[in-house]
Amino acid sequence: QVKWKGKDLFDLVCRTLGLRETWFFGLQYTIKDTVAWLKMDKKVLDHDVPTEEPVTFHFLAKFYPENAEEELVQEITQHLFFLQVKKQILDEKIYCPPEASVLLASYAVQAKYGDYDPNVHKRGFLAQEELLPKRVINLYQMTPEMWEERITAWYAEHRGRARDEAEMEYLKIAQDLEMYGVNYFAIRNKKGTELLLGVDALGLHIYDPDNRLTPKISFPWNEIRNISYSDKEFTIKPLDKKIDVFKFNSSKLRVNKLILQLCIGNHDLFMRRRKADSLEVQQMKAQAREEKARKQMERQRLAREKQMREEAERTRDELERRLMQLKEEATMANEALMRSEETADLLAEKAQITEEEAKLLAQKAAEAEQEMQRIKATAIRTEEEKRLMEQKVLEAEMLALKMAEESERRAKEADQLKQDLQEARESERRAKQKLLEITSKSSYTQSMNSSTTALPTDLPSFNLINESLSFDFKDTDMKRLSMEIEKEKVEYMEKSKHLQEQLNELKTEIEALKLKERETALDILHNENASRGNSKHNTIKKVS
Repeated sequence: QVKWKGKDLFDLVCRTLGLRETWFFGLQYTIKDTVAWLKMDKKVLDHDVPTEEPVTFHFLAKFYPENAEEELVQEITQHLFFLQVKKQILDEKIYCPPEASVLLASYAVQAKYGDYDPNVHKRGFLAQEELLPKRVINLYQMTPEMWEERITAWYAEHRGRARDEAEMEYLKIAQDLEMYGVNYFAIRNKKGTELLLGVDALGLHIYDPDNRLTPKISFPWNEIRNISYSDKEFTIKPLDKKIDVFKFNSSKLRVNKLILQLCIGNHDLFMRRRKADSLEVQQMKAQAREEKARKQMERQRLAREKQMREEAERTRDELERRLMQLKEEATMANEALMRSEETADLLAEKAQITEEEAKLLAQKAAEAEQEMQRIKATAIRTEEEKRLMEQKVLEAEMLALKMAEESERRAKEADQLKQDLQEARESERRAKQKLLEITSKSSYTQSMNSSTTALPTDLPSFNLINESLSFDFKDTDMKRLSMEIEKEKVEYMEKSKHLQEQLNELKTEIEALKLKERETALDILHNENASRGNSKHNTIKKVS
């Protein structure tokens, strides 16, 4: 609404998102190429916002945590930071070395796709995903398929991590990048030298314009007594009065206001982290623990149900395989039975034909015998007729002998065919008995299959009037805070040792494919820092 103040609009967005950790966020807009943040106590339309409609604000993280895992309580807060940091890395607003880019990409894939499944996540499934900065892709002679293979290899190791866990792992790695959470501003010192001022959760840092990774000087929040500006001159007064006051000039008054806003907000959060949690934060953390425990139990339940489903499916597949085997055996037995029946029919038919032929031969033999007797009885008057008759008798006797032998052979063949028929019928009887046994096994297996594969169907799937302002920091127990910070840094470095080993392994693997001529200035600076053993935290410690 027209009369709304910045807080009204900001609160509406937070309520819509269900966000309670509002102190990290703000509504950002751009005016005359300068970034500005909506003031909570000023009317929205009283700001120097762009005149075109609609007026666009970006809901973004204004302040970053020192340790995302300890400070970000709500899952929605973690998710919003994940989205913002991921975009800044892909847009190359945060420098990320190639090996870390691949590891971060694998966690981004785990957050989006869940556990790796080779049957679902086949080659090419990341082809349309933007996962690596273009600078990294152009730096190596590697195809998209080769990048996907390396991302997938790490992605497969993240099995069992939920979306919020994968996003938190992403932030834990990203928060160690040198440019993470740093707001850079162009400044000049008293000598007119161009420098960069970096403001982040740890303090103020001064950089060379060509090196945004390694600060020349750092002022941790617990070592700063006062920050103030007058017009375009900005002053940093260290807690140790022996150290000179650092003064610099910025290009615009608007920029000084923004720098002071960021300094106040980051210092407030720096002090809050080192005090006992407020009642609201304690309640949020308790709720978050309960929610995490509930989700853990739910994941365990789903894992058990998934395991049971997989076991049941394996049992079903085995039963189906066994059933198919039995069906094949039954088919083969049926075919054997049919062949036996056909053989028996053929043998019976052949035996009948042979028997008929034997009868016919016996009849012909009898007729031949009769003809011989008739010829013998006939009187032969002449010797020639007698000789011819003897010759015919001899031929008739030979024919009768042959017919008798053929008849005997045919009779033996008929007996053999009858014996073969009996054996064929015995084979048929045995085949029928085996088929009956297989049929009874098949019906038993089907009943077992129907009872085993009956699976549950409900399984889950944050108005300056004068031109100057000063902000004093309380120096109570600053020395104690310094000791706590050093202790926290040492503990954190131990935790990141294993991760560094993984990153070095991938770096070594792809080093041979690097195109040295395409290295950017930040790539060269990062490699120099790495070769010296410099990290974000020990560099700040050295230059503080």
